[in-house]
Amino acid sequence: MGFLDSILGKTKLPEAKTDKLFAISTAAVTLETSLGYRSDGKAAVCIKPMESSRYDAARSEIEDLLKLSVKETGTDYRIEKDEYNYVWVLLTDPDFEDLVTNIQMVCQVLMEQGFGTQILAAVFRFRGEDVIYWIYSFKLGSYYPFVPGNGRQRDTSREFRLKALMDKEIPIEKDESRWYPMWGMPL
Repeated sequence: MGFLDSILGKTKLPEAKTDKLFAISTAAVTLETSLGYRSDGKAAVCIKPMESSRYDAARSEIEDLLKLSVKETGTDYRIEKDEYNYVWVLLTDPDFEDLVTNIQMVCQVLMEQGFGTQILAAVFRFRGEDVIYWIYSFKLGSYYPFVPGNGRQRDTSREFRLKALMDKEIPIEKDESRWYPMWGMPL
């Protein structure tokens, strides 16, 4: 982006960074063995909504690939919108590796179709003494924990403990102000 583009307000949105997405695979082992949190077989991709016939084609391609994946891996899926109108590709599979692979596949299709800037986050749900989420921000290329409490309160002390315990396992976003809560997600 050049100087003139910045003055005229033409900014290029960052493409999704998927290179560190698979780090959650090894981190899941540590979460289970050391902390007692196990994947409950649910994960999702959050996509910024858009209106476009190209998007409809990309969604159709994603659904076709997920239908094939269901036959091979047994991963179930559904696509829905949340209360904020964000599109969610929701995946269910007892095999955690299949969840991560299918998340990557969905992102790859969107990026190939030119929608890399629309991919917001991948969310992986774990259960132990309570429910925790590991959120991968595609814009930042890093993870952060999200632990919802009662109502719309966060358990920030648990989030910070998870950060400290998992910092060597996965790339964690250092700037906690970018740890956005994902209220209203259909996961």
